[in-house]
Amino acid sequence: MKQLLKAMKDVWKLIVLFLLILFAFSYAMFQGGFVSWFLFYSFLPFALYALGLSFYSLNDFKVERILPKTEFNAGEQAVITLKITRRTAFPLLYLIIEDEMSEQLQHARKSNEAKRFLFPGFQKEMSLQYRINSLPRGEHFFASIRVKTGDLLGLIEKERQAPAESRMIVYPAYEEIIYKPMAHHYDQGMTASKERVQRDTSMAIGIREYQPGDRFSWINWKATAKRNDIMTKEFEQRQSHDVYILMDCAPDSRFEAIVSFTASIARAILRKGAQTGFLTSAETRTAFPIRGGEAHQLQLFYHLAKIKDDSQAAVDRVLEAEHFLLQQNSQLMVITAKLTKALIEKASFFTSKKGIVTIFLMKNEDEAPSRDELLLKTSANARGIRVVLVHNGHFADVFSGVSK
Repeated sequence: MKQLLKAMKDVWKLIVLFLLILFAFSYAMFQGGFVSWFLFYSFLPFALYALGLSFYSLNDFKVERILPKTEFNAGEQAVITLKITRRTAFPLLYLIIEDEMSEQLQHARKSNEAKRFLFPGFQKEMSLQYRINSLPRGEHFFASIRVKTGDLLGLIEKERQAPAESRMIVYPAYEEIIYKPMAHHYDQGMTASKERVQRDTSMAIGIREYQPGDRFSWINWKATAKRNDIMTKEFEQRQSHDVYILMDCAPDSRFEAIVSFTASIARAILRKGAQTGFLTSAETRTAFPIRGGEAHQLQLFYHLAKIKDDSQAAVDRVLEAEHFLLQQNSQLMVITAKLTKALIEKASFFTSKKGIVTIFLMKNEDEAPSRDELLLKTSANARGIRVVLVHNGHFADVFSGVSK
């Protein structure tokens, strides 16, 4: 229906143009004199250009969007280049170029650089650049580039949505954290283990393929030479330092900080040589098994890039429903912005069965915990649950006092 109305509008404008030419000529013929003919000949070039433009097709345009890369971290800057080429050199008085992007990117752009007003004339090739200073986390899509031109009098206008699909993934921002695994001692509480991995290197029980994070001293050179592939010794695990992370996806103003901290700590755990599992219960429940390596980190970061704070259940309800967590031989980390009595009760049930639970309570940079939160923290510590305050922008301080 819209296309039909647009076609009727274009035909009507063309009819109006012919009528204006006819009226100007008729006025000059019947009125006579220098003024009337001067008006006719002054109007004629504009009318002829508009007539020529009406038959010019913007399908002649070929547009291309060039991204510097397709993967970014939140907060980075992106410089995007638009290239426009056409086969014929029909003179154009002006050209409006606008890059059509997702609504989230439009809000982050904070300027109108993606919409430009050009004066191409007879040029066949044009290019322009614009920048997005602070990319928001998420998976962003570019659909098309809008091209618009017209005549000087505004009688004829041409517009086209040129398809130019692109995709950009923006991973969450992260900070460098030195992760210190927590070891539980029933008489002394919790202390920091300074081992890089949780293996007894005095007893090798087999061999396996090399994985990122393995030490150089673990390589089994004899098996490596025999199989023509790097093989490392498999050691008996002394004690599991695997970590399972539960991230709260309930709506909250500090959700972006939660995502950023989750990415930071998951990366730190994997770089330490330990393994981590991951669970989010947003609109769709997503669980990742306990694994290690760069490929696992990439999977987690891709999921964190797209996650939204649209969970309908509080984190304590999620912890209560996920019975499989009791079967995991791992420490549990809960990352949330809301510390409640219900959460402490559910976490204390986990500690009575499995051992270590750490709750990371997210706060803004200068935000102090409330009196109720301090009381709940004291109650949690009495039940063997460690509550750590995390301030946005100071993630590296989380483990600074672990062994004190």
